[in-house]
Amino acid sequence: GPASVSGLSAGAGRDCVLLQEDFLAHRGRPHVYLQRIQLNNPTERVAALQIVGTTAGPLPKAFTSTLEKVGDHQFLLYSGRSTLSPAGQVHLVVIAGKKLVNRLQVAPRSQLDETVLWVVHISDPMSPQVLKSRAAKELKVLQDLARKEMLELLEMPAAELLQDHQHLWAQLFSPGVEMKKITDAHTPSGLTVNLTLYYMLSCSPAPLLSPSLSRREREQMEATLSYEDHCFSGHATMHAENLWPGQLGSVQQILQLSDLWRLTLQKRGCKGLVKAGAPGILQGMVLSFGGLQFTENHLQFQADPDVLHNSYALHGIRYKNDHLDLAVLADAEGRPYLHLAVEARGQPGKIYACEAGCLQEPVELTAAPGGHIFSIMVTQPITPLLYISTDLTHLQDLRHTLHLKAILAHDEHMAQQDPGLPFLFWFSVASLITLFHLFLFKLIYNEYCGPGAKPLFRSKVG
Repeated sequence: GPASVSGLSAGAGRDCVLLQEDFLAHRGRPHVYLQRIQLNNPTERVAALQIVGTTAGPLPKAFTSTLEKVGDHQFLLYSGRSTLSPAGQVHLVVIAGKKLVNRLQVAPRSQLDETVLWVVHISDPMSPQVLKSRAAKELKVLQDLARKEMLELLEMPAAELLQDHQHLWAQLFSPGVEMKKITDAHTPSGLTVNLTLYYMLSCSPAPLLSPSLSRREREQMEATLSYEDHCFSGHATMHAENLWPGQLGSVQQILQLSDLWRLTLQKRGCKGLVKAGAPGILQGMVLSFGGLQFTENHLQFQADPDVLHNSYALHGIRYKNDHLDLAVLADAEGRPYLHLAVEARGQPGKIYACEAGCLQEPVELTAAPGGHIFSIMVTQPITPLLYISTDLTHLQDLRHTLHLKAILAHDEHMAQQDPGLPFLFWFSVASLITLFHLFLFKLIYNEYCGPGAKPLFRSKVG
């Protein structure tokens, strides 16, 4: 709960007591919340910390509390029900919380570091009629779960829980999008992209990170995450401003954005990834940003060749047993090219890639530090810019099935897309020149051939 400091008189800045309070939801334990209170007292007097909250104040009428004592540990167990929702349903709620004294004292020139643990278990929604018959049984199940998890947490150092939380977030965020150079106003900034990814991960459960997951369940979930299906089908989302909004002003807007992303991914062949929770949703968002799509035999990069003026990198793309990093970069003359790097995971396997059209022999990819560079070729009709596969024969056969009319370097393609000034401009110039000459001709005609015109030659009268 909120904390207030007393017992000190106002003084200079160096005499201020510093209070920091952090509240976080543990990334790998969906029922666990941590409240960290840090109080630094640099003064010569004792500082008193007054705790105000559920551990100190009166409980809501719908809740009861009991003090649980097991060995050297004791904590409070709150049980009750939520208020009636607009849909006419309620939830049973059980909260286990570490018991704190109402007042903490910090000695002069010392620091207090206290972590308060909370375990929250909530039932499925139910109607008040069903609640009457099932309340006692459901409540006991929730209490047992909360009690068991709280006792497990009390055996762990608080610093270990915090470190585990930070490690899991870093692990979850290892894939991602890196914006390197933006040259237009329609491409989201790096801050916008990373905030959107963070919001979506925060709104999504991550069962794969749970320590209680059995080996079999973990293998099944990993298989779901590795099943590519046909994600992501359709055009890239990089310039979809409603999916990468520059500003979000409320929690409601974040939740609406989360629903929109889930719907978009599900409709674009990413149902399996969405089902896998936060890691799968992040993978789908990374694929969608640049226009990467899995097919039955390969992974293809089908970005629009006309919008490759921005430089960016897609990190941690799962493909079979490997993780890929794909970047769109520009050389010294501003011409775009592709950089592909492989990070082997697990048992190494051969993987190949070829440029648009696959006219050149596919290149075997390695985990070399420098990665691999591919030129950007544009075909007519338009086909993907890069193909990646573990099946060499498939890529070799692919060139015979594309039925291309032409294949151009990217700068040649752009030159054709920009033939110069539009026809209307040249038509206007030609019209002005024609009108000017007609006007000039009229002036000359009126001068010498019109009424009152001067004769061209003078005759002598003898």
